[in-house]
Amino acid sequence: MSTKHSKAAARFIANRPQEQWHNETLWFVRQKRDNLVMHIPEWEQLRELAHEIKMHTVTHLETYLAQFADKAEANGIIVHWAKDADEHNQMVYDILHSHGVKKLVKSKSMLTEECHLNPYLEHQGIDVVESDLGERILQLMGEAPSHIVMPAIHLKRQEVGKLFEEKMQTEKDNSDPTYLTHTARRFLRNEFLTADAAMTGANFGVAETGDIVVCTNEGNADMGTSLAPVHIVSMGMEKIVPTLDALAIFTRLLARSATGQPVTTYTSHYRKPREGSEMHLIIVDNGRSDTLSNTSHNQLLKCIRCGACMNTCPVYRRSGGYSYTYFIPGPIGINLGMAKDPLSYYDNVSACSLCYSCNNVCPVKINLADQIYLWRQDLDHYGKADRMKKIMSGGMKYLFKRPRLYNTALRFAPIVNVTPRFLKYNGLNAWGKGRELPRFAKKSFTTLWKEGKVGNNKEER
Repeated sequence: MSTKHSKAAARFIANRPQEQWHNETLWFVRQKRDNLVMHIPEWEQLRELAHEIKMHTVTHLETYLAQFADKAEANGIIVHWAKDADEHNQMVYDILHSHGVKKLVKSKSMLTEECHLNPYLEHQGIDVVESDLGERILQLMGEAPSHIVMPAIHLKRQEVGKLFEEKMQTEKDNSDPTYLTHTARRFLRNEFLTADAAMTGANFGVAETGDIVVCTNEGNADMGTSLAPVHIVSMGMEKIVPTLDALAIFTRLLARSATGQPVTTYTSHYRKPREGSEMHLIIVDNGRSDTLSNTSHNQLLKCIRCGACMNTCPVYRRSGGYSYTYFIPGPIGINLGMAKDPLSYYDNVSACSLCYSCNNVCPVKINLADQIYLWRQDLDHYGKADRMKKIMSGGMKYLFKRPRLYNTALRFAPIVNVTPRFLKYNGLNAWGKGRELPRFAKKSFTTLWKEGKVGNNKEER
C-alpha cells in the first residue's frame, strides 16, 4: 500500500507540541458535544430518525429533487443541473460573466472546494473573496481547509497574527483573537460592499417548500446575499430533506455534533430572490449517482458534514487534516475519497484504527468504520494491497493450517526474548516503530492446558 498518508502523518507527528495541541483541541470539541448530548434524553431517537429520513430521501432522490426544483422555480429561483465539477464551474462562470461580475464574495462551501471553483474563476479574471474567517485566513495563506467545519483549526493564533501583520498591517506581535477578528471584519466589510455577486453553499434543501438552508456562526452568508445583486447557490444533490418538520430534526443534530453548541448562530432560509436581485441554484451530481448505485456504500450520501467523526477520530486528531490525500479528511473523507476514485485515494484507508468511535458519534448513523473495513477488503481487487502484508498473511495462513508446525513455532518463540535488539527493531520492522514486542511466555497456553495446569482441573475448581 502507498505510504502517502503515513509519511505525511509522520511529518505532522514529528512536531510533538503541535500534535498534542491539535489532539487536545479537537477532543475538547468532542467533549462539548458529549456534554450537550447527555442533556437530551431523546438523542438516540433523533439519530435514528435522521438515519431513516436520509436513507429514505437518498433512495428516492428522483422524486424529491424534482419536487424541490419545481418549488424553487415557482419561487423565482433559476435552477441549473450540473453533472460534474467542470459543468458546475462553467455554469458559475457563465452566470457571473453574463452580469459583468468582477468580484465574487463566497461563504464556506465544501462543494466548491470539491469542484476547485476558486482557482478556476481566478484564472478567468474574477476576484474571489472567501468571507468565512477561517476560509479567508487559508485563502490568504494559499492553503486548503484541514477540517470541514473548522477549516483553520490547525493554526494557532500566533500564526494568524503574523499573517495579518503581513497582509493587513496589523500591530506587530498582537495575536489577541478579538483584535484579529475585528481586523478581519473591517477588511471584509469593504468586500461585502463592493462585491458584484455572492455565493453560498447549502446545508439543506427542503423539497416541500423549495427552501435553501444555510447554517453559519458568523453571519457572513447573510451579509453577502443581502447586498449583492446576484446570489448563486451551489448544492450537492444529496442535501435534500423532505419537509420542514424533517429539517427540524437535522438542525437539532447538526450544531451539537459539529461544535458542541445547541444551534448555529445563523440558520438562514433562502426561498426566493431578494427584490430587485437574481438567484441561481446549481444542483450538482459529480459522482453522487455512482455512490448511490453502490449499495455497500450509498450510506455516505446521508452525511450532513458536521465533522463529528473527525473530532473523535484518534488518527485524525494526531495526524492532522493535511495528512490525507483527499480534500476531506477523517473517517468520512476516507470513505468519500474511495467512493470518488479508489485508485487515487486508497492510501487513506490505512488511517483508521477501527475503534468505531466515528460510528458512535455520527448524527445520521453512517457506519463509517464498517465501510472503511470493506474498502480495505477491496484493495487487492484494485491491485493496491500492500505486498508485505500479503506475504505475511500468506505465511500466517500456512502456519495456522499446520498444527504441528504451529506448536513447534510456539515452543521456540521465547528465543525472541533474548534476541539482540538490533535484529528485532530495524528498518524491516515497520510495526516496531513506536511499539515494543510483548515477552513470550516460556510455555504456551496449549502446553499448560495439556499439562493440566490451567483450565478444567481440580485445583482451579
